[in-house]
Amino acid sequence: MIVLGIESSCDETAVSIVEDGHHVRSNIVSSQLAKHAPYGGVIPELAAREHLKSIGPVYEQALSEAQLTRDDIDAVSVTYNPGLLPALLVGLTFAKGLAATLDKPFIGISHFLAHVYGSFIGKQDILENSDSYPMIALVVSGGHTALILINEDGSARIVGQTLDDAAGEAFDKAAKILNLPYPGGPVIDKMSKSGNAQAVHFPRGLCPSPGHNVKPENRLNFSFSGVKTALLYHIKGNSDLSKEIVCPEFSESQLADIVASYQEAIVDALITKTFRACNDYDSKTVVVCGGVACNSRLREKMASAAAAAGLELVIAEPKYCTDNAAMIAGLAYYYLKEGQTSKFDLDAVPRLQAFKSVPFTR
Repeated sequence: MIVLGIESSCDETAVSIVEDGHHVRSNIVSSQLAKHAPYGGVIPELAAREHLKSIGPVYEQALSEAQLTRDDIDAVSVTYNPGLLPALLVGLTFAKGLAATLDKPFIGISHFLAHVYGSFIGKQDILENSDSYPMIALVVSGGHTALILINEDGSARIVGQTLDDAAGEAFDKAAKILNLPYPGGPVIDKMSKSGNAQAVHFPRGLCPSPGHNVKPENRLNFSFSGVKTALLYHIKGNSDLSKEIVCPEFSESQLADIVASYQEAIVDALITKTFRACNDYDSKTVVVCGGVACNSRLREKMASAAAAAGLELVIAEPKYCTDNAAMIAGLAYYYLKEGQTSKFDLDAVPRLQAFKSVPFTR
């Protein structure tokens, strides 16, 4: 079955064609990074305008690379939640028009759950192995930081999530404070390689520490607002934080130490909570996905922690960590196998929709 997927939830216009859920025939992504970088973040209306310009050519390129015509498409899938509303609407409208024109099934996909599935593209054997369950999946990106429990019968639920900033957002905010380029995550990752991660102590949000206990209900939750505030205090000393932030001049080595220490605090919190969840739910597999899963320090420490715990680790390939449409089309295949499709009155939803199951374990 050949499924075309469309992704436009933020600032990447992506179209992919995937056969039988795992064979990626094409995966085209058009980035708007250069358009948004001057603003230090994504501007929703600008993103939508760029999607409108790009989606047609990206669609044609995806067909060409897959060596297919539109008549070869068996179904059309698209992200409909969560994301930036103006951006979502561009992809959703295009997908509906294409599905109606071709008279093919139409499937709306959760971008959040698609990130989880993206870790398993080309790894079908893990999904089909009953010994892989239960799984704990860490979805970590600019918009989300959450832990999902996935059972062999497909039942799934969030068992922990951020109470404030997402991890990727914390990286971007730090970069802005330190006058580093946008997006902050890749820049901080690269700079940290030459820094001392123990040079500055930053708090590990909602993680127990001497004199600080964590409420039971926050055992698996995250918080990254505190580490951002600690960074502000570090660069401003004891001065008034309500005043305009003016980052002092740091030497290259000082800056490397600061970002390495900041990154270490975020990564440590992610590791601590993830493996605490694995222990609580007797997980056999830990999954790491989303844009922040590209972070080299997170990948390194996840590998070490999984090996020490005797757990199988599944981390998405970098090209499937960041926003892409292969994860959309791949996940849609499993919904189609179950006979689940969407109606054309499906609307874009900016917020994450509640879910109770995933289709790809069965």
